[in-house]
Amino acid sequence: MRFPTRSVLPGVVAAVVLASGTAACTYKNSGTESGGQAAPAARTGGGAELVDGSRTKVALVPGGAHPYFQPWKTAVTTARKTYGLGAVTFDETAEWDQQKQNNLLSTLAARGYNSFGVFGVSPTDINSTFADLRSQGFPVASLGSCPAGDKDEADFCLSTDVELAAYKASKAAIEAMGGRGTLVHLTGNNVDANTQLRIKGVARAVKETGGKVKLLQTITDIDTDLQTAQKAVSDLMAAKGDRITGIVATAYNPAVAAADAVSTSGSKAKVIAIDDDAKILSGIKQGTVTATVVQNPVGQAEVGTWALALLQTKQCTVRSPGVEVDSGSFVVTKANVSGYDKARQAKTAQLKQQFADKILSCG
Repeated sequence: MRFPTRSVLPGVVAAVVLASGTAACTYKNSGTESGGQAAPAARTGGGAELVDGSRTKVALVPGGAHPYFQPWKTAVTTARKTYGLGAVTFDETAEWDQQKQNNLLSTLAARGYNSFGVFGVSPTDINSTFADLRSQGFPVASLGSCPAGDKDEADFCLSTDVELAAYKASKAAIEAMGGRGTLVHLTGNNVDANTQLRIKGVARAVKETGGKVKLLQTITDIDTDLQTAQKAVSDLMAAKGDRITGIVATAYNPAVAAADAVSTSGSKAKVIAIDDDAKILSGIKQGTVTATVVQNPVGQAEVGTWALALLQTKQCTVRSPGVEVDSGSFVVTKANVSGYDKARQAKTAQLKQQFADKILSCG
């Protein structure tokens, strides 16, 4: 399973507080009431307001089924009400196949959807899909992951800076280990560009210890499903469990599997997970999981849908097409497990401000 992206605009990595400054986009109305009277505008970041989104139909399309994307469903439905959009949908193929995703996108376009937020299946091939959609006049957001390489044919990418998130996770693991010992990294598909960036993030944190922490092993290709991850972690603990001081999991299924394995085996290894699965949060509260690094799928869907509507209505354009923006990542420990979502919500508000002030040009 591929997870969120590589790059980040300078100066926005850790911000969770609303930025100040004059908005680049300002609109007075959002939709109309019966009788032609302007309805109160739906307030958005930086004062940017959608005049009339009633003809905007947004489709959010993940690469396939995965728990990470479930928050997109609620977020896009809420966005429809907030911004008065004509229609929204969340749709996914039954399996991770780029051609099947392309076919689904074509079907949605034929059904009248005219704005697309897409998590591409293939990081190397998705640009041709983005270019095709844009050639038909559809605004496109690359959500949750950016294409591999230096070019993004989508209007913008809003995704996690995965190298930074992996670095944060590793720093948390090393701190929990007391700054020394052996660390294991559990992650996703080895050929995926995002996995390679996660590996770089972990390696950077380990290098900063000056040899006090050793990276015992990096295990890839174990995020296909929970069963695959569970077997890999079980084999790892049986073979090397007594040598492991810390485990950093930068993919969803390995994180859940590691939390379960440490809990049931009685291992003293410090586990740093990813995302906020109920088992992970429960483990943090119970002390079997030290921390997790959560991402911001709700922010991706909410801000992505809002920005797509502004593009679809021609109220705004993107100043630098293909720009990549970090949607945020947050370390959650026992100390902040009950209130971490407030930081995520603040980051989402800051993202809307950033789009209004720096990403979009509205006239």
